[in-house]
Amino acid sequence: MKLASWNVNGLRAALKKGFWDTVRGLEADVLGLQETRADEPPAVPLDFADYRWYWNAGERKGYAGTAVLARVEPLAVSRGIGHDEFDEEGRVITLEYPAYYVVNAYFPNAGRGLPRLGYKLAFNEAITAYLEGLRQKKGVVLMGDLNVAHREIDIARPKQNVKNAGFTPEERAWLDSFLQKGWVDTFRHLHPDQAGAYTWWSYRFNARAKNIGWRLDYVIISEDLLPHLQDAYIYYDTQASDHVPAVAVLDV
Repeated sequence: MKLASWNVNGLRAALKKGFWDTVRGLEADVLGLQETRADEPPAVPLDFADYRWYWNAGERKGYAGTAVLARVEPLAVSRGIGHDEFDEEGRVITLEYPAYYVVNAYFPNAGRGLPRLGYKLAFNEAITAYLEGLRQKKGVVLMGDLNVAHREIDIARPKQNVKNAGFTPEERAWLDSFLQKGWVDTFRHLHPDQAGAYTWWSYRFNARAKNIGWRLDYVIISEDLLPHLQDAYIYYDTQASDHVPAVAVLDV
């Protein structure tokens, strides 16, 4: 099963910039999308007829939202994590498969000046409890834009960003503690020393061409699934968003 996670930064905009070409190139069985910012899914072209949408739009129009485009039908689908203050933004959608749950999540951005840092940290704790609950039943795959670069190797300019959203000590400490509970960052597990591997670049200052980026997008698995991990990589062959997809392949 190939699982991919991609922040499309507005699905309607991505559709105009090669979204379906990216889907074709990825060949993912399950593609989790974040920041869809749309009330309803677009039509699926005839040559993608084996894919089906699973949708979770936020209550506020044009903001946040998650979706999954999958060609493997799930056993069940659920939306949210049981907390209204987070669920109203459409940040989480879960698909259950026979061997594991796939949780597609769009973590909050702490914001310029960190006005939403407290909200984000509260979300982090709430989704941790949700994921731990699922893990009591079967394996879990967490995919999504976590809006945090974990270590200095995951960001082009760490020293300049210590006090900025996505690289604060508080956000990084949460990810440290989460992984220590028995979760595996698939990309970093297979590529422990690979520098310059980013999934997001600002549209400003020609950042992507200069590779001044951040690794914000992850596929994380519960450690019981680690024996099934076959590959993990970043898919760079798209310009449809300011993010590119993170991909993991499991043999189950």
